[in-house]
Amino acid sequence: MPELHLPWLELSVLIPLIGAIVVACIRNLDQARRVSIAICSLTLICAAGEWLDFELLGTFEAHDHWDVFQYIFRRDVFVIDELSAPLLPLAALLYLTTVLTTLRTKINRFSFGWMLFSEAILLATLACRHPWLIILLLALAILPPLVELRKRKQNTRVFALHMSLFIGLLVTGQLLVSADASAADPPILAGALLTAGALIRNGICPLHCWMTDLFEKATFATALLFVTPMTGAYAVMRLVFPIAPAWALQSIAILSLATAVYAAGMALVQKDSRRLFCYLFLSHSSLVLVGLEMAKPIGLAGALCVWLSVGISMLGFGLALRSVEARTGRLTLANFHGLYEHTPFLANMFLLTGLAAIGFPGTIGFIGMELLIEGAVEVYPMIGFAVVIAATLNGIAIVRAYFHIFTGTRHTASVSLGCRAAERVTILIVVLLIVGGGLLPQPGVQSRYHAARALLEHRRVADELPETNLTVAHDRPTTANSP
Repeated sequence: MPELHLPWLELSVLIPLIGAIVVACIRNLDQARRVSIAICSLTLICAAGEWLDFELLGTFEAHDHWDVFQYIFRRDVFVIDELSAPLLPLAALLYLTTVLTTLRTKINRFSFGWMLFSEAILLATLACRHPWLIILLLALAILPPLVELRKRKQNTRVFALHMSLFIGLLVTGQLLVSADASAADPPILAGALLTAGALIRNGICPLHCWMTDLFEKATFATALLFVTPMTGAYAVMRLVFPIAPAWALQSIAILSLATAVYAAGMALVQKDSRRLFCYLFLSHSSLVLVGLEMAKPIGLAGALCVWLSVGISMLGFGLALRSVEARTGRLTLANFHGLYEHTPFLANMFLLTGLAAIGFPGTIGFIGMELLIEGAVEVYPMIGFAVVIAATLNGIAIVRAYFHIFTGTRHTASVSLGCRAAERVTILIVVLLIVGGGLLPQPGVQSRYHAARALLEHRRVADELPETNLTVAHDRPTTANSP
């Protein structure tokens, strides 16, 4: 297996892990925030270096330069491929932007130490392909929100029950997976248990109430960091996708599609801004699962594109909403607030990121949503229609929320509600990614399409692909029928 030129993966994990220990010893919260910004910036540099290094190698997968865990587990632990390579810098960007937009008035409610710990766990998860280590890391990722809920003296019964069931199903299912399990000879019971566990983590209806409960009881930042990376989808791709038959994947797609439409409908009638964001994110993440389970090149490529576009756009949407909440408190959508005159920068960010999430032309989500719909129609025409319905309902909910928060009346404030410099920088970074990915989509789409082909071939369904697509990955060929 090819090797990265530098130990980017281990550095990406160790820097925030060591930083969490350092920040936990700092009593001054403002200083802890500044140190956290520096640590998250270094982590983002390492994660971006990993992606660039991997692209220069031109291979399907690669392991870290110094994988010290190899001597413990007798195998490569930190391994990335075309699926996970861009997810690491996206995850690091999520944490950096969250810290940058945390106002000084809110730092006493947010634990920077636990935040850095969760970043290290997330990056280790995305850099790992060993099933048992993935399950262990997913279990550790539950600790930061659980600790925060207990510190805030909130009832943790709903969250703890669902997460315990999630981990229990994964452990039981993985115990039943034999060494020679594959899509050609699938372990039905093990696959069902793993699928059920992953669907709980993704919030698939009707087991989604833990997500709304988390957004209501935890800080917005903690809930955002826990759900936005979509580690449940990553668990599906690593634990379920390699061993599940095509009919099982399509069944998961149907459940995910029903959740996408249901959550989009629920977003239309929400009166609380956090619940609105929760249902919007749930609908979009379910659409990602719809494409991931199609087991077709176009649909899978569209899902991988939407995975990245939703991660970026919903990150920006959540940060804009969180920044408004930091100035006004929790928002109700039953009234008009008229905040545009005070926060025009945040208003424009809110609308742009919301439209990007539904695939508005000229944004990063447009091509991915088109590929997702095309791939869904290829499997079953009515699925494509339902995807369009979900996107339409989401679009109406976003525009409705925009009017309620930023228009309709005049808001009077005794202090300035304008954006701080750090918030402007963060917003401009996200806008650049959204618009740049929309105006120059070809590199990203080509990379995701090639990753989809390679993943399908590694799943041993290459016989379903055209003959011209059967060459995988190591030289990254460009075919005439690539998007």
